[in-house]
Amino acid sequence: MTAATHSTLFPQVPDSADAVLEGLDPEQREVATALHGPVCVLAGAGTGKTRAITHRIAYGVRAGILHPSSVLAVTFTNRAAGEMRGRLRQLGAGGVQARTFHSAALRQLQYFWPKAIGGAMPRLVDRKIQLVADAAAACRIRLDRGELRDVTAEIEWSKVTQTVPADYAPAAAKAGRESPRDPAEIAQLYAAYEDVKRERSVIDFEDVLLLTVAVLQDRHDIAEQIRAQYQHFVVDEYQDVSPLQQRLLELWLGERDSLCVVGDASQTIYSFTGATPDHLLDFRTRHPGATVVKLVRDYRSTPQVVHLANGLLAQARGRAADHRLELVSQRPAGPEPVYAEYTDEPAEAEGAARRIRELVDSGVPASEIAVLFRTNAQSETYEQALADAAVPYQLRGAERFFDRPEVRKAGIALRGAARFGGNDSLLDDVVDLPSQVRAVLSGEGWTTRPPAGSGAVRERWESLAALVNLAQDFAAARPAATLADLVAELDERANAQHAPTVQGVTLASLHSAKGLEWDVVFLVGVAEGMMPITYAKTDEQIEEERRLLYVGVTRAREHLHVSWALSRSPGARPSRRPSRFLDGLRPGSTATAGRTAAGGAGGIERGIPGTRGSTPKRAQRVPARCRVCGRTLTDAGEMKLMRCDDCPSDMNEGLYERLREWRADQARSSGQPAFCVFTDRTLMAIAESAPDDERELARIPGVGMRKLTRYGADVLAICAGQSLAESTDQD
Repeated sequence: MTAATHSTLFPQVPDSADAVLEGLDPEQREVATALHGPVCVLAGAGTGKTRAITHRIAYGVRAGILHPSSVLAVTFTNRAAGEMRGRLRQLGAGGVQARTFHSAALRQLQYFWPKAIGGAMPRLVDRKIQLVADAAAACRIRLDRGELRDVTAEIEWSKVTQTVPADYAPAAAKAGRESPRDPAEIAQLYAAYEDVKRERSVIDFEDVLLLTVAVLQDRHDIAEQIRAQYQHFVVDEYQDVSPLQQRLLELWLGERDSLCVVGDASQTIYSFTGATPDHLLDFRTRHPGATVVKLVRDYRSTPQVVHLANGLLAQARGRAADHRLELVSQRPAGPEPVYAEYTDEPAEAEGAARRIRELVDSGVPASEIAVLFRTNAQSETYEQALADAAVPYQLRGAERFFDRPEVRKAGIALRGAARFGGNDSLLDDVVDLPSQVRAVLSGEGWTTRPPAGSGAVRERWESLAALVNLAQDFAAARPAATLADLVAELDERANAQHAPTVQGVTLASLHSAKGLEWDVVFLVGVAEGMMPITYAKTDEQIEEERRLLYVGVTRAREHLHVSWALSRSPGARPSRRPSRFLDGLRPGSTATAGRTAAGGAGGIERGIPGTRGSTPKRAQRVPARCRVCGRTLTDAGEMKLMRCDDCPSDMNEGLYERLREWRADQARSSGQPAFCVFTDRTLMAIAESAPDDERELARIPGVGMRKLTRYGADVLAICAGQSLAESTDQD
């Protein structure tokens, strides 16, 4: 065999079904040969899950057990689906359908529309923004560009969780979502958006799934026709399945169980879009006879990187942590992860750029190096540092900092203020440069306090805050600098980064890095407030942040650099500390007190055929108990109060009535239902605890950051026995 025919670019097609199995490890081989009944593959990062499932399909086809046209493999991105089709062709299994959920559903909907609905199928719109803007105009609600994106995201979440407009407010509250606007307004916009679509005879991508589900539910003849064609299903990244996608999968399957799912609960990082690992974790409950195969042999990363990844999850909490996988590296030993502490963020960026320059000079391809950060707003500092070090870079999943619309618009506003500031009333009472910049950018959406929650509004604020911080640093370095000098500095920075895009170091957010890998990874900004992010408040949100860092660590094949800064800007007070997630892992630190999750070893768990009624035992979790009688609580409302409904309450009845009266006034003035202000249970919890300050109030379930900001002062004044007029006078 010549080198050319043995090349990875031109792999030789296996000459038999048994040859397809060559090179698979024992667990991967088990996946490939388990072709009957339900199969659940729990696959850790770097364990070759795509290899296992593509060889499974190919083995079934080559052995004559599966017909290519009867197999439907679904995943979540076009890139992943294309990669799967390519691998299947290389294994001699062409003709297998490998698609995204939306692609498969759209194909079926287009084919069956004339039969199921009649007439021409509505036009599919690929972007919702304009429709949402038109819906807002119809409601006479003004939304800026960032709010449009956030409202659009809420509509998408509602649809994939099968939530109708009327149910949005309670559903969002139950899910713990921080709505970008009042929930009643979101519900109104959602309903108007649906009206606009109907008027224009268009559908969106979520409608594709919803309509396909509706057709399969209503037309049993069409459902049976699809089931006759597709008799075997494979679902990749199953931890990211939404309730709507799960419903579609169930309709495709019918009463059959010829299903193989693959996923890793420890890589669930998209819950804000409606994804949930519950379907993966409950698979054995729904299919007691399933074969469960755990892939833990990590072929991507060195033992040193894997050790850190395992350590990150060792102190994780929650249901996903109970099912974590203990990875075992199959690679030779490599260098230990490098931990670096810097005085400030610019120093951290310069340190990373300097080390990257050394790596590139030593022969490491720039394309095999990545800098990963938590938010897109962090990219500007690293763009500048790499440009200063003459290191080529490319941005993934984000616009260049100076190309972002809010940054460009802010630049125009600053340039105008520099030219005509004498006629700008915003600048009448400010003299120093940072104050001038804050005054100008306040008109663009910057505020002294960040908006609650995540999303486009938060990202926009972060970009503007980066400009405010840059102005402060610039003024500190050049005390005599003017606004015109700052504008010139911004122009120079922007021009330096407008060179043609070249293959270079990847700059990416941790979310956009999912599914990728590099020889060298720099995890930057790993400090409290950024990792976990400030607005991650609940235990579930904190654990998702931990999983996000885990995804970042497992992107590295060999070299891993983890860094943080003690302060934001040069000369500032060093008030930051490294992320709590690194406690006990970085040198010189102590492990965080708390439960350590039990790791899952690799192996195979075979189900008992025909055991549809039995369910496996679950790991025991600490129950919530009544603080009065000690009884275990199961009702969500009782758990909010931490007592049984029947147990005596120490609630201040007068305070509760005053809170109810205040809530009614708030609901009338905002034109929304009273429960959208606070639910009865939350008011009872407030009346029982009578909080003295914002910290105590924030601990009460149902009081999120948005409501704390909006209503906190009023509630605390009422709890203190003050009238709201007295509170206002004191302020």
